[in-house]
Amino acid sequence: MNSESRNPILIILAFFSIYVIWGSTYMLNKVAVTELSPFFLASIRFTTAGVLIFIIAKAMGKSLAITRKQLLNTIIVGFLFLSFGNGVIVWALKYVDSGFAALEISAQPLVVLFLMRILQGKKIKLMSLIGVGLGILGITLLVTQQQIVTQEGSIVGMIMIFACMLSWAFGSLFVGKAEFPKNFFVNTGYQMFTGGITLAIASLAFGEAWLAPNEWSMQVQWSMVLLIIFGSIVAFTSFNYLLKSVSPDKVATSTYVNPLIALFLGWYFLDEEITSQSLIAAAVLLTGVYFINTAKTTVTLPRFTSKIFNKHKKEEF
Repeated sequence: MNSESRNPILIILAFFSIYVIWGSTYMLNKVAVTELSPFFLASIRFTTAGVLIFIIAKAMGKSLAITRKQLLNTIIVGFLFLSFGNGVIVWALKYVDSGFAALEISAQPLVVLFLMRILQGKKIKLMSLIGVGLGILGITLLVTQQQIVTQEGSIVGMIMIFACMLSWAFGSLFVGKAEFPKNFFVNTGYQMFTGGITLAIASLAFGEAWLAPNEWSMQVQWSMVLLIIFGSIVAFTSFNYLLKSVSPDKVATSTYVNPLIALFLGWYFLDEEITSQSLIAAAVLLTGVYFINTAKTTVTLPRFTSKIFNKHKKEEF
């Protein structure tokens, strides 16, 4: 590592980005989806972010040229992580609270573990088995709350979020074997741009209303700016910077912090209710995630990434 990569100030700022900024995107999406159609919202966010990344990359002297195979792989991952994985989450936020969504999504490592067992035949270590048990208990406590399941559309929202988790998990395994542009910034740009285009097609297919930015409220305009610049570009760049600067297990701590940030911001700004059962569920679920991440030290688990999994070896998980 060079001295720049170990710059303590940059590392602190990067951790702030993946902790607080990524955790805040649930609230920002919840605010924006009150006025904008979900696929349209996500399309604007990622297409704009992708274009800005291309501009920044060119200004940095990076080549945007990629092979046909690399382009196809970025399209696939852009769909799995962003078009479906994020677009449907935004749709689900019409039915569930932002803090609830963040907590359910924190169970992502469990889904990945199951898919690795089913699709790749990976054996599961005892530590991970304990984590799976705690994770299932935590999710059960979370989704069986009477005040949540009786809300209109909440069951649909929960199922949609689980479908997104499957999409992310499959994308995570795909990333470990596929060929992508070597420069992570360029790679991110292609994923976001192509994912945004796919979301625009989905928005048109579902007949969503498209509103010009001058028709948005000031609150939604600011939410969109923050989602594009900070939630998509700054946080993702910070994540990749940390992967080169600190150990992956430290980067993976965002898995525990994001839902707590989302819960607090949803409660503080959106008056979302935090029940005692939700807090217990969060403690049990995140403890389970800790056990799983401890057993899988080569894995980091952010919500959007071009390198979620390192190349998998034939060891137990």
